[in-house]
Amino acid sequence: MGAYILRRLLLMIPTLFGIMAISFVVVQFAPGGPVEQVIAKLTNQGGSAADRLGGGGGGDLGGTNFDPAGNVSSKYRGAQGLDPEFIAKLEKQFGFDKPPLERFGLMLWNYARFDFGDSYFRDISVVDLILEKMPVSISIGLWITLLSYLISIPLGIRKAVKDGSSFDTWTSAIVIIGYAIPGFLFGILLMILFAGGSFWDWFPLRGLTSDNWDQLSWPQRILDYFWHLALPLTAMVLSAFATSTLLTKNSFLEEIRKQYVVTARAKGLSQRQVLYGHVFRNAMLIVIAGFPGAFISAFFSGSLLIENIFSLDGLGLLGFKSVVDRDYPVVFANLYIMSLIGLFVSLISDLTYTWIDPRIDFERRDV
Repeated sequence: MGAYILRRLLLMIPTLFGIMAISFVVVQFAPGGPVEQVIAKLTNQGGSAADRLGGGGGGDLGGTNFDPAGNVSSKYRGAQGLDPEFIAKLEKQFGFDKPPLERFGLMLWNYARFDFGDSYFRDISVVDLILEKMPVSISIGLWITLLSYLISIPLGIRKAVKDGSSFDTWTSAIVIIGYAIPGFLFGILLMILFAGGSFWDWFPLRGLTSDNWDQLSWPQRILDYFWHLALPLTAMVLSAFATSTLLTKNSFLEEIRKQYVVTARAKGLSQRQVLYGHVFRNAMLIVIAGFPGAFISAFFSGSLLIENIFSLDGLGLLGFKSVVDRDYPVVFANLYIMSLIGLFVSLISDLTYTWIDPRIDFERRDV
């Protein structure tokens, strides 16, 4: 197993390199980069944007003069009429005064040391910014994963036992409908119904805690926390448990039809003893081993629209805003961290298989 783990760890290096290289190339051809973003703000809002960028990016842009008479030729759209020295300072501030290959190599070297630099448009380091948003995403990812498994495993087992019955039919219909309804659409419906829309005003619409959080006792804080999470979690869990429910059902059905189950029943064991004493461990192998991946999926990618709807300032919303603003340090840091964690989680999932079923040996297989 040690050799397999070592091979997987070594394979992470070219995988990460490929992900970052492709993303970097795509960004080079994306219109509206950070320099153009600043130029657009300047032409629309005067000098305030220059003051803002001077504080956030580390460059000295204060006191830059415009050239009202010149028509400066520039590779940046909307740069005519701006002082060429100002454009050069912007390029230096954002690192665009260097060739692309040099910038890419410098980025890889810094990222290998987990040095992600500072945000272009926020006066904060990228690491501090990600850590600031992480509690929201952890809360959403953790609770969605736990709730979906707590619902799907008992429901999937029950559906396998009652396969073909009316219970199996109508629960399958509910699961399929829940999976088909987009989470963000259901979230909007919940907001209209229960968050001060056209009907009841029972739940809050913003953040994970109330404004008076510091004055609340610990029991009140716990209730306040779940009060804020109630609608977002309901919107996301509706579709999150569908796949794991059907996976659990099919896994149990496959095991129930095997010979060792027939033998166990012939020995006089009860249905409960057969299910939880013999079938459960084998049937739950693929479901439990997929837990790390399910958590990471909910943690990183499942909450973007929900965060927007319910004003939850997490990693999903941060990544989206960073792409729109062309805040490349935040974009690439998010991509790098998510890719790295995803690769480690994939390895952990494989190791979970061997922990649950020692008969599995990945060293006898090709990577």
